[in-house]
Amino acid sequence: MRNFWDPFREFEALYREMEQLFDQVNPVRRIFGRITDGPLSASYPLMNVGEDKDNVYVEVLAPGLNPDSIEVSVLNDQLRIAGEKAPLKTDIRPEAFYRCERGSGRFVRTLTLPVDVEADKVTADYRNGILLVTLPKQAAAKPKQIAVKVN
Repeated sequence: MRNFWDPFREFEALYREMEQLFDQVNPVRRIFGRITDGPLSASYPLMNVGEDKDNVYVEVLAPGLNPDSIEVSVLNDQLRIAGEKAPLKTDIRPEAFYRCERGSGRFVRTLTLPVDVEADKVTADYRNGILLVTLPKQAAAKPKQIAVKVN
């Protein structure tokens, strides 16, 4: 059932709008502020979400991850993707960089799914830096073909 008022969804939408506004005002924030831990990490990793009549597809752009660190879970209508992107060189202190555009660290991204899915049949495949999550729709969420009678 999705016909109830969820104030957290409205707060999330407001948060996203404010993030976009701050990004427009401070372009440096776009480069540095999105992969680190904390509330700014909500935009990493980048993802595309689509669907057909049988499945919802989530394509996550996440190069450089250790595949063993990737965690994918589904609870009710929420898809949670977590993982860790290791720094390239651990012997260089962060303050030694004069430019740092490749972020590192732990991330968690949660997505509200557009339909109910069969959580026990979800698959995830990580290849060439892209994580593809396939979420089969529940039978009730699939479109039904209605026969039209001609009199």
